[in-house]
Amino acid sequence: MTKKTDHNKHTQQSPPSTFTLNTIGTISSPFKEKFGIPRQPALAKNIISEIIVIPPYNRIEAFKEIEVFSHLWLSFIFHQNTRTEWKPCIRPPRLGGNKKIGVFASRSSFRPNDLGLSVVELIDIKQVDGEIRIKIRGADLVDGTPIVDIKPYIPYTDAIPDAKAGYASEAPRKQLEVIYSSQSLEQLQRIDTSRYPNFKLIINDILSADPRPAYKGKNVNHKSDPKNYGINLYDFDIKWKVTGDSVEVLSIVALGL
Repeated sequence: MTKKTDHNKHTQQSPPSTFTLNTIGTISSPFKEKFGIPRQPALAKNIISEIIVIPPYNRIEAFKEIEVFSHLWLSFIFHQNTRTEWKPCIRPPRLGGNKKIGVFASRSSFRPNDLGLSVVELIDIKQVDGEIRIKIRGADLVDGTPIVDIKPYIPYTDAIPDAKAGYASEAPRKQLEVIYSSQSLEQLQRIDTSRYPNFKLIINDILSADPRPAYKGKNVNHKSDPKNYGINLYDFDIKWKVTGDSVEVLSIVALGL
């Protein structure tokens, strides 16, 4: 007698508990540290970066037809995260740093897996002496960030006009007016803009959005903030302070001087 087999039944196998990801390239960006990086790529429209593709993925045929797309999705690793344990709730800066929400209802970098996702504009791709460099606009990534995948952005499916976005339904408003001290203006004029493109525009984008910890702008009187802050941008240390509704750039000094 032949035993009947129920084809609707199958053994449920547990998925692997760990996976291995290969770095296909790294980002070369103006940001040398996490502090000051725009919190979303759309807020980094003046920032020009490059993806430097590494072997064995630096084969130009792997990028054939990529130039017909205007934008790309980048999957990357938050490689500077130092936490060893994840938490189910985080405090997003958009909500002032006080309200807790679930980590999976956020785009926080502190996640069970240190994976990030950004959409960027593709400017150019070239191969020189066997090295592939992809020039992009709008990357909100620290210099040296490992890229683990690149996919084309497809408007008809990736852009959903009637999508809802909860607490992040609108782009954040620029909070502060950026002004420059006479010293910083003199230093700015000496910077080679061919080597450091959009330098002043990038400073304006970063500082007008108030990169201080969220509670500084939301829950205390930021008009009386006495602290001087600093960010590293390209090869420069930029010192600034907040007074009233303005942020003043105090100095722009080459790192190492």
